[in-house]
Parts: sequence; C-alpha cells; structure tokens
Amino acid sequence: MQIPSYIATLVRPLPKSATTERKLWAIGLNTTWLPFFTATNLEGATFIPAEAMGCPMRLTVGKDGEVKFSESGKPRLGVAKELSTAIRLVRENFVANLQKHAVDVATENAEGYAKLVESYQAAGRPIADSQNQKMVAAITARYVAEAAQAAAAEAAEAAQAAAAEAVAVPERELVPA
Repeated sequence: MQIPSYIATLVRPLPKSATTERKLWAIGLNTTWLPFFTATNLEGATFIPAEAMGCPMRLTVGKDGEVKFSESGKPRLGVAKELSTAIRLVRENFVANLQKHAVDVATENAEGYAKLVESYQAAGRPIADSQNQKMVAAITARYVAEAAQAAAAEAAEAAQAAAAEAVAVPERELVPA
C-alpha cells in the first residue's frame, strides 16, 4: 500500500518555530493562515476580502457597539469574520480528510487494521490498569484524610463543649430573708 504524500507530510517532524504570534486552531496567523489564504485567493479557490486579509485583527465589540475589554483592562481583539469562517472550513475539511483516510485504510486492510488496534489495546492495558489502581488509591487516601479531618474537627468541638460544661459555676448560697 502506498502512503499518500499529503499524509506522509502530516506525520513528518519539522523544526520548531521560536515565534510567538496570534494562533488560530494552534496555527500561526501571520506565518501560516495569511500566506495560505493569499495563495488560495490568487488561485481562485477562496475569495476572502482584501480588507480581512489586510487587517485580520479587529476590536471585539458587544451588541451595543462598545469595545470589549479583558479583565486586565486591555481591549479584546478577534479575527475578521471572513478569515475566521475560512479557517473553520479548513479545519472541518482537515478532520474529514483524516477520518476518510483512516476509513480507507481500515477498509482496504481490515484484518491488519483490527490486529494493530488489538495490539495497541494489549500494550496499553497494563498502563491503564496501573493508572486505575493509582487513581483508586489516591481517591481512597483523600477520602480517608477528609474523614479523619472531619472526625478531628468534631472531636475538638465536642471537647470544647465538654470543657465549657465542666467549668464549675459556683452555686449561690441561700440566705434566709
């Protein structure tokens, strides 16, 4: 079976970028999305307006038309609607292509796919069992600690109440009138 080139390029490691920029769907706006949509606009595959491409970041405004601010007091920025819609479309198509590829491979080699899934599950079972045991132990220890803390608090309250009752109140002498 030959691996499609678009799948081979998806799983090939690339050097990390040191740039920090606005990301959409964890992909850089200036380094990936704008060049990609410039190319697709030039090819005629997309028709994103020049205004959205030229100024992709916009002030976020409420229904009343007022600029929205973050809790730190900075104005909020969003991506132009046309660009955001195009990115959503790419994401949806990307997911559909990944799913289609998996179905195609599973259909073409059903036995091999099923065996591989079984081997993955068998390899992961000891890890999942160990994680489950650790989780149960941690939850149990937490409940025991909370119960001990609650019992100690109740004992302290009972001791305090008993001490308050134990304080001797001198009886008044009866004096004949």
